[in-house]
Amino acid sequence: MRPKMYLFGDSITEESFSNGGWGASLASCFSRSVDVVLRGYSGYNTRWALKVADKVFPAEGGATVLAVTVFFGANDASLPDRYSAFQHVPLPEYKQNLHAIVSFLKQRCPNAVILLITPPPVDEEGRLRDPYMDNAMGLPERTNEAAGAYAKECISVAQAYGCPVIDLWTKIQQLPDWQNSCLRDGLHLTESGSRVVFEEVVMKLKERGLSLETLPADLPLLADIDPNDPLKAFHN
Repeated sequence: MRPKMYLFGDSITEESFSNGGWGASLASCFSRSVDVVLRGYSGYNTRWALKVADKVFPAEGGATVLAVTVFFGANDASLPDRYSAFQHVPLPEYKQNLHAIVSFLKQRCPNAVILLITPPPVDEEGRLRDPYMDNAMGLPERTNEAAGAYAKECISVAQAYGCPVIDLWTKIQQLPDWQNSCLRDGLHLTESGSRVVFEEVVMKLKERGLSLETLPADLPLLADIDPNDPLKAFHN
């Protein structure tokens, strides 16, 4: 009955339905108009995402998808000589994989706005304080410089397809004390960081004609129900 919005990405997407998360905020914002479908996979890179895309997006029902956020790159940008090397995807392949993902989505969900989101910046000191695996080398497994290179390629793919894109890598670094205010472990988002993503997604979708003002409610709103003849609203 309702159109859908898919959130496709790695752990930053998987965590987005947590308290104060950007996905939860989207679900609340569009609660009467769109089903926000979470498809976030912790640790995934674009190589793995491309392998599972056909399972994530069913062949049936693609025409009802209004928007898809594609939020990969944080894991691709893991350094090839550090403890997360198994997640690393070389920059040229990352770009190629993103091309393939967008091309697939354009065919599978022909009416959808495909919104790319760059990887966020990395606070290397934060990664050292909170490693998620044994870090015998004592070096951060990601760098902000590498994340920036992947963000740049994400933007170039979006431009090639005429898709909207959120340059999260740049946007977050424009904020005061972003390392602590927006990132909880040098990579994943705090509630403030999630707010940045939420506001950017809403703005980018509105620019493409998808907003609370343009999307109809699925069923009559309370304000549209006549107290003297409540059932009348349900006959229309």
